[in-house]
Amino acid sequence: MNLRNILDRIWLQFQDEKELRSSLFEMMGFYPHDISYYKLALSHKSVGRRNDKGKPLNNERLEFLGDAMLDASVGYIVYRHFEGKREGFLTNTRSKLVSRDTLGKLAEEMGLTRMILSSGQSTSHNSYMAGNAFEALVGAIYLDQGFNAVMRFMEKRILAKMINIDKVAFKEVNFKSKLLEWSQRNRVKLEYRMMKQVKDKETGSPVFRFCVVLEGVEGEQGEGFSKKEAQQLASEATLKRLKREPQFIDAIFAAKSDRTKMEEEPSMAVPNISEDGQEDFIIARPREQEPEDRFQQRQRSKSVAETARAEVKSDEFDLSDITAIPQEKSREDIIAEAEAAAFAEE
Repeated sequence: MNLRNILDRIWLQFQDEKELRSSLFEMMGFYPHDISYYKLALSHKSVGRRNDKGKPLNNERLEFLGDAMLDASVGYIVYRHFEGKREGFLTNTRSKLVSRDTLGKLAEEMGLTRMILSSGQSTSHNSYMAGNAFEALVGAIYLDQGFNAVMRFMEKRILAKMINIDKVAFKEVNFKSKLLEWSQRNRVKLEYRMMKQVKDKETGSPVFRFCVVLEGVEGEQGEGFSKKEAQQLASEATLKRLKREPQFIDAIFAAKSDRTKMEEEPSMAVPNISEDGQEDFIIARPREQEPEDRFQQRQRSKSVAETARAEVKSDEFDLSDITAIPQEKSREDIIAEAEAAAFAEE
């Protein structure tokens, strides 16, 4: 039995071909040439179908192809739309437009979610599954009618009618980038600590949990189906906590004060060996490290923390409002570095 016959049998469980062609025309603005690509794009792996050679029949390969086509087409559209904007801005905008959340919402609005053929056991992953199906649909368009068709679909049907590209571009949603920028501006040590990695019981997909750690002080945690997703959620929750909990900022800057104090002081001195073989274990401290100076240093750190706490105001997490220490680098350089770290592959 060939691939087309297998896909036709699968689709009998869902709807007839005429209805499918009509639905695709409403979504895409054109009729498909080879309907088998689109049937495959809408077949989730949970169905567990295989061809006569034992190879799985699902949309994962088309999802991979569609992801690449989305990056290329949306990247070109963003490049042309925002003339003169820097690379960091363009990368951030493209990432928001092709994010899992955006694609999932698009799939829902277009009615694509209702057309996905699945086992029905993955409802908790609906937005995740819908976003994958959207990518697979783009992959099917490319195989069926080429890259120009993908460009027309994204530009005329999606970005022109369903998404306000300017609003998306200037909306702050990259919470990891924001937290990285804040930590760099305030010289606060930031790390993302993996708390667990397990497999989802229903789909077998990996699930990650990360915790934000600032100067050794644990922030909030986030859980997702990728490391990036988990870190973004943890960053968002931590930024909200920075806004609402003054004690959290105090604890971070107190820990920072202790760290910088320890870095400035020698951790140990080499003992002197006297002529009679006896070791001198008494380590003399320099005068500038007397308790009075440490108290003054802590007071300065406390003042910095109070300034940072008082300026946490913006609902959009505008880091100019929660910056405490004058920056040595330009704001554009700091944002570019933060975005590069936020979008780096884990």
